[in-house]
Parts: sequence; structure tokens; C-alpha cells
Amino acid sequence: MNETQGHLVYLLYCAVNGIVPDKTRVQEMDLDQLYELAKRHSVEAAVYVALHRADITDGRFYQDYNKSIARNLYLDIERKSILADLEKDGIWYMPLKGAILKELYPKAGMRQMSDNDILFDPSRQSRVREIMEAHGYRVRKYGRFHHDEYYKPPVMYFEMHLELFGTDRTGALYQYFADTGRLLKKDTDNRFGRHLSDEDFYVYLTAHEWRHYSEGGTGIRSLLDCYVYCRAKGHSLDWDYISAQMKQLGLERFEQARKALAIELFSSESMPALNEEQTEMLTYYFASGTYGSLENRVSHEISHQSKTKFILKNLFPSMEYMRRSVRFVNQCPALYPAGLVYRLGCALFRDRKTTIRRIKAVGNNDHKQV
Repeated sequence: MNETQGHLVYLLYCAVNGIVPDKTRVQEMDLDQLYELAKRHSVEAAVYVALHRADITDGRFYQDYNKSIARNLYLDIERKSILADLEKDGIWYMPLKGAILKELYPKAGMRQMSDNDILFDPSRQSRVREIMEAHGYRVRKYGRFHHDEYYKPPVMYFEMHLELFGTDRTGALYQYFADTGRLLKKDTDNRFGRHLSDEDFYVYLTAHEWRHYSEGGTGIRSLLDCYVYCRAKGHSLDWDYISAQMKQLGLERFEQARKALAIELFSSESMPALNEEQTEMLTYYFASGTYGSLENRVSHEISHQSKTKFILKNLFPSMEYMRRSVRFVNQCPALYPAGLVYRLGCALFRDRKTTIRRIKAVGNNDHKQV
């Protein structure tokens, strides 16, 4: 962990634990480097709270904190309005992830959000689309993945989930969460709202994090979320139940290592002495950023096959994948060959920079697996 990373961990510790940072220590920090790192991990708002307590002013952190407050407020208003319509139509629903986690942070706006994620009754998909469009949302993706995407300018995004995990229908995560109904509990203050128990929310949070961690990577905010959740709920959680679910998912080792690392990092102002495994894990979190990296995703995909098979699979993807990713192939499967040409054209021209990075990542891959 380099110096800037250490500064970020210290300020996040101060932010979530209500600590006033050492002003002399903060004044010695390179705020330019700190801002770039915090932004890459979507924690600028939390860092601002710590800087503000130390009477350190930086316009970039201040601006991003205000943006976070405003965005979270708008997302809350929009979510409540949309959920009210789901209530009217008798459609069960359950907010996910950030909408729940942000309420556990000690100050409004500290936990930044980019969108609203809501699980809903999949049998009412077409009606939910009508509701979203009635609220002024444009359809970005519909009927192709395990969630539909909606956007309203300038910054409102909703992911409406038909299921919790749908990328690999044969995988352990999908199988465990396929029967979502067994996990849902009815809200007490409405008719159709649902929620998970605190234990099942933690299980889902861990599984969701693992999916990102093992594929493209995930950033330091995920560790902070884990710490904040354990700090708020850990004393009352049934850890025996959680351990049993982790064993069933094959995530027991990851859960224990991730939780231990999060608590080590954010429960003390002095940097802990990490062991080799923790150091490697933390390095991966820092290298990934909030949404992971293309290089990590390529490494993950190649780890299960040869480079030749990986290249052929990307040049000639399955019909199922093409129907999800190319609209006219979904409408007419016979246009699969035309879809291949269209996809290649997009890769060579529209997405040229990403394609070049992907080719380099394939060439540099050493078959290491997370």
C-alpha cells in the first residue's frame, strides 16, 4: 500500500467513526493524488466529511459531496414515487444495495450512489416498463438481461431487477438466489414492499461483492460498506446462520478474509500490520477501482479456457449472447451473421480504444486467477 492509499484509508476511518483527523497529518497529504484515488473508488464524499472535520478546504471534494447529497435526494424522491405506483398496481418490490447501505453511514451523502436498484415481480415486467416510461424514463435495455435499465436526463438511472443473479444460470449464486421468495419478508408499513433479513442482506451483499471481485474487481468502497454494515448490525447478526450460507455458496473463505480486512482497516487510526494474504487482497481492491478493470475481466474469462477458445468465443459469441446484445438479432435470429459484422464494426470503430486495451490484456494475460 502506497502513501496515498494509506492516507485514504485513514481519512475513511475518521469519516465513518466520527473522528477528527490530525490536521498536521492532513496538511502533509497530496490532495491532488488523494482526490484522484478517492474518485476512482467513489468515496470522495466520505473523504470530504473527514477533511471538513479537520478544517481542510478543497473545492473538488466539497463539490462532489454536494453532488452526492443532491443525487441521493433525487434518487430517494424518484424511488418513492415509483414505488408508490408499484403499490397501486399490486406489484411486489424490494430496493437493493446502495439504497439500504447509505442509511447506515453516519452522515447523509457519505455513501455515493450512481443508480437505484429494485427487485420486482418478474411477471409484471411489461407493466413496470409502462410505469417507468410514465415517469419520464427512457428504456436503455429491456428483456435482455436479468435487469432492465432506465434513464431520465440528466442523471437518473434505475436498474429494475427480475432476479438477483442471472449471468450464469448454472452457477452457485444463481441457484442459491433463484427462489427469492423464500428469502423475502413483507414490510410492515406498506402492502407490497419486501426486504431481506439483516443476515440475508449480508449474504446477498457478500455474494454480489464476490461476483464483481472475482470477475472484474471492485474497489475500496466495498470494504467500507462491509465495515459500516458490520459496525451497525454485526452485534445482532446470527453469524452461525451466515456461516452456513457462505459454506453453501462456497464463499466462506472470501467472506471471512474480506470482513477481517475491512475491520482491520477501518477500526483503528494506526495502519494495521497485514499478513501476506491481506496485503495481496487489499492491493487487488485498490487496483480495481469501483467498477473493476477490463484487464481483470479478461484474466477471469481466460482463466477458465485457453486463449484460442477465448478469442473464438469473442469473435463468434453464442446466439443467446447476440440476442441479448444486438437488438436486431433479438428481433430476427436469422440475422446472426449480420450481427457479427455489426459487432465487429463497433469494436473497430466506435469502441476502438477499448478493443485495443482488450487485445493487449489478452496478450499480457498470465492466466492468474483471483
